Amino acid sequence: MTSAVDGLKQRFMALSQPDSDGVYRNGAAKRKARTDLAMRCLRQLWRDACGQVSFDVPSTGIGLGAVGSLARGQVGPSSDLDLVVVYEPHALNDKQLNELANKLWYPIWDSGLDLDQSVRTVAQCEAVTDHDLPAAMGWLDVVPIAGDTQLIERTAVSILERWRKAARKRLPELLDSAKSRLDEFGRMAYINQPNIKESRGGLRDSVLVSALAASWLADRPHGRYDDAVERLLDVRDCVHLVANKDMNMLLSQYQPKVAAMLGLADPTLPEGEREAKSIDDLQTMLARLGRQIAFSLDSTASRAEHSLTHEKPRFAFFQVFQPRAGGKRQAPKFESVAPGVVKHEGQIVLAPGAEPSQDAKLALRVATAAAQSDLPIAPGTLRNLGKCPVDDRSWDDESRALFLRLLASGPALLRVWEEIDFVDIPGRLIPEWLAIRNRPSASAAHRYTIDRHSIEVVTRLGRVSPRGEQYDDGRYRALLLAGLLHDIGKRPGVADHAAEGARHTAAVVKRMGFDRNIARWVTLLVREHLTLSEFATGRDPRDPAVGDDLAARLDHDPLLLDMLFDLTRADGSSLGATSGETISKRYGWSAWRETLVRNMYDAARYHM
Repeated sequence: MTSAVDGLKQRFMALSQPDSDGVYRNGAAKRKARTDLAMRCLRQLWRDACGQVSFDVPSTGIGLGAVGSLARGQVGPSSDLDLVVVYEPHALNDKQLNELANKLWYPIWDSGLDLDQSVRTVAQCEAVTDHDLPAAMGWLDVVPIAGDTQLIERTAVSILERWRKAARKRLPELLDSAKSRLDEFGRMAYINQPNIKESRGGLRDSVLVSALAASWLADRPHGRYDDAVERLLDVRDCVHLVANKDMNMLLSQYQPKVAAMLGLADPTLPEGEREAKSIDDLQTMLARLGRQIAFSLDSTASRAEHSLTHEKPRFAFFQVFQPRAGGKRQAPKFESVAPGVVKHEGQIVLAPGAEPSQDAKLALRVATAAAQSDLPIAPGTLRNLGKCPVDDRSWDDESRALFLRLLASGPALLRVWEEIDFVDIPGRLIPEWLAIRNRPSASAAHRYTIDRHSIEVVTRLGRVSPRGEQYDDGRYRALLLAGLLHDIGKRPGVADHAAEGARHTAAVVKRMGFDRNIARWVTLLVREHLTLSEFATGRDPRDPAVGDDLAARLDHDPLLLDMLFDLTRADGSSLGATSGETISKRYGWSAWRETLVRNMYDAARYHM
């Protein structure tokens, strides 16, 4: 007997095909068409199943509903179907429920579609969502399909009401879930092969935004946020089409075809150059989308936390004290940390009266305060920092000192750099940075984009040399700047990125106004940042000519050799390889590699 869902996967694919030129357009309309098709087929499947069982299915007390991506109207070409049968205990017995469920689920499995199914009473639905956060996220969007649709609707309303009542207690759990995913999957803007669902800025974060909005603790964003979510769904759809399965990892082998399907391939370029540029453009687009979604989540979460803090009436910003029953409203507590910058409720914010449009250094003061106090920059403050008149000609003693303090802030730099990069502060201070911003690395050793890797390297640079001595201020500044700029030459078509990087570095450091010694040290370190590792793995440290050659490249300066060793170790240990143990051993930093590099370091020092 023909099932209502026979060939549904093939029909999904037929509704998902790109246009005749190979470009996937009108993704939202395609997703609606797939959702409408699925709903029609599932309604017919319900009618067929009810007619095939050995008992009469009551018209009330049992129904079929959709949750997850199907309920949100976001079903992809190869997405699984999230379905639930909701029933009242008196409607059917266990044997009847099992028979009906089999008539529903087996035809879907036979059609080739993946299925996430459950059969629950209303009370069981409520209990699951009360204790299972991922289930609660999916159940905030429930759509009746067939049967007793009013029962499904009542269940949905009940779960939503319970979510709103419990949201104040569950907000920390929800935000912890986002942090756990960040720790596991990283930020989509910085990953060469991102998980477009689970990484920070991915589709899962858009579900959290909706959950926060459903709690009534904060409004959800619209406009650019909605556009970003729809475009990321287009990317997901294209990954499904290229992989021909339910896949969220944008693996390197999929990227050329996905980029072409998204219309990012320039037909006027030669084939090899066209593919490389389309992958770069895809990565840049993903970074933009991921940053927009992540920022929207952070902003929505910040407003939700703020609403909890201020549930009791209290003084609002710039509001006059007004008497009320029980006393006066409490004034906000600010802790000044820099001119125009204060701490407030666990965030770095602008002080009352600060004028971003009149203060070119305010962005660096905020960033440095956020990094040194290890506190996030408030989303509203971050938006206002975009108004600062920052440019590459505004360097002076104060801005140089602030920038170096920011670079020396350790692991907190990763988060703060991401925050200020959202409003383009780094690229406005150092225009050369834009050439590596969001660029994927061609090396299999790299997990992260070039800019993210460079910031990681800076966080791993300390003030103590390999010989246990502290660098003086000038040497330490040069080392931090070299870490930031060591890959600045990784641009399309560049064969020797170290030499190209040295050329750009000389211009950057000169424009920033550093003295001649620092400029020379930084440029030399960028030019030679691969040399120690290459010598260690390809030449014999016992050969006197080898040690003398390396010493000569560093002007026979023992401190420069120390700095190069630290830069090499930070560079190798921050690759974040994802391709397994073999890649890690070959390219990454290990005890074996450190021994090789240390032996070459000792040989060069002997010849100094």
